[in-house]
Amino acid sequence: GGIEQNGPYLATGKHSIILEATAEAVAQDLGNALVAPIVSFVPEGEFDPPSGHMRYPGTIGVRQETFRALLTDIATSLKTHGFSDIVLFGDSGGNQEGMEEVARALSQEWEGSGTRIHFIPEYYDNPRWSAWLQDQGVVEVDEGLHDDVRHSAIMMLVDPSSVRADQRRAAGLFRINGVELDPADETLALARGLVEYQAEVTAGAIRQARGG
Repeated sequence: GGIEQNGPYLATGKHSIILEATAEAVAQDLGNALVAPIVSFVPEGEFDPPSGHMRYPGTIGVRQETFRALLTDIATSLKTHGFSDIVLFGDSGGNQEGMEEVARALSQEWEGSGTRIHFIPEYYDNPRWSAWLQDQGVVEVDEGLHDDVRHSAIMMLVDPSSVRADQRRAAGLFRINGVELDPADETLALARGLVEYQAEVTAGAIRQARGG
């Protein structure tokens, strides 16, 4: 997940909120999986001088080495309690490198132990999800707010207050990148379809990583 600035409208926990929907959908698609607690403390840039999202208030970041150590201990905890396959995927770009490195290191360390760990980069494929939205007739014009229809729609599905829906309606600002978010029923239907599609792609990649 992540805690970072996301423009003037969205809660700072955008990626963690989205994972509440997508991770559950992936587990349901697989049919034999559980969702571990979402990791919200992730790398967001350098501290001094600030870079990336650390340039903006609302962001809480950790160093890459802290993130890798946290993932290693979480995965090792799951291994200790008997899970045969541990899967890592993340909703934010800053997560990807650390997850891949931890999965690679633990795969070597755990070889022959009966427990495997998999990093699934297919989950984080924003061009693919954007293409799906375009196929549904969604045409966006980037407003530079670190926010878009995909993120806003899925967050609405989990918790409408996380996109400040009521306040934005009152101010006449319930739109993003030129796309109106009302009627809400249409946006939520779009979100359900996108979550289902992303879960299908991700679950397929997990099955392939596990060998079928």
